[in-house]
Amino acid sequence: MRREDLGSLAMFLAVAEEQSFTRAAAKLGISQSALSHAMRRLEAKLGLRLLTRTTRSVAPTEAGERLVETLRPALDDIDAKLAALTELRERPAGTIRITTSELAAQTVLWPVVNRLTAEHPDIQVELNIESGLTDIVAERYDAGVRLGERLEKDMIAVRIGPRLRMAAVGSPAYFAQHGRPLTPHDLAKHSCINLRMVSGSIYAWEFEKDGRELKVKVEGQLTFNNIELILAAAVAGHGIALLVEDRAAALLAEGALVRVLEDWCEPFDGYYLYYPSRRQPSPAFSLLLEGLRFRD
Repeated sequence: MRREDLGSLAMFLAVAEEQSFTRAAAKLGISQSALSHAMRRLEAKLGLRLLTRTTRSVAPTEAGERLVETLRPALDDIDAKLAALTELRERPAGTIRITTSELAAQTVLWPVVNRLTAEHPDIQVELNIESGLTDIVAERYDAGVRLGERLEKDMIAVRIGPRLRMAAVGSPAYFAQHGRPLTPHDLAKHSCINLRMVSGSIYAWEFEKDGRELKVKVEGQLTFNNIELILAAAVAGHGIALLVEDRAAALLAEGALVRVLEDWCEPFDGYYLYYPSRRQPSPAFSLLLEGLRFRD
């Protein structure tokens, strides 16, 4: 394999990961026809069919899957070594891609990213808001941010935020009409606002008191996959909502919402930044990591 073929291999990996010539071409910044031609040339050179093409999608063949398994760690290693070369620059530089939840992006990441990018103009940061868990190696992220209880295995994890609590909340008018639940079991008598998870399942409300854990499936007229809508519905008096305490703090302070079952909401592990143990952090990433590191 000649050095000039490395470009074709990188193009193949992009097609295999995106499973689309359109998305891969946009990602690489080249035309679809040029990408298609490069793939045909690579397959002819190897004497193997690497991709199965249909009118709707593209998928690697068995040979293509084996090539992906070979290329991905090799190209990741090249990326890491190229990133390490920035140590020779006077100023840290490069792009940092992070997958995160919306709340973590707003409350933990953005204050640090705001300051870091102002102080270091050669650093670019991309934050991708995703509710579900993401394979940061397969999706070529530098790091992910998730709650401590949801961390992936075989990762270096750094705590970047305080412990969190959940809050069960409702409007004063709702509780004036329906009364307040004293235990999680009392929620069966109340209208609750459900959260639809990315997986499609309904979130089972989790409570803990004196080491006793409870999971409660609640009922109500409303189900949303958006926290802002859940808050709006709770303020409007449609029932009780359960969400991270920080999201309801302002409305609780204003008196628009009232908290219940507080003694059943124990603190839990907050946000961690995690990244592959085999990846050598770039100077830019190390700066971000140091800025995010939580100190009690």
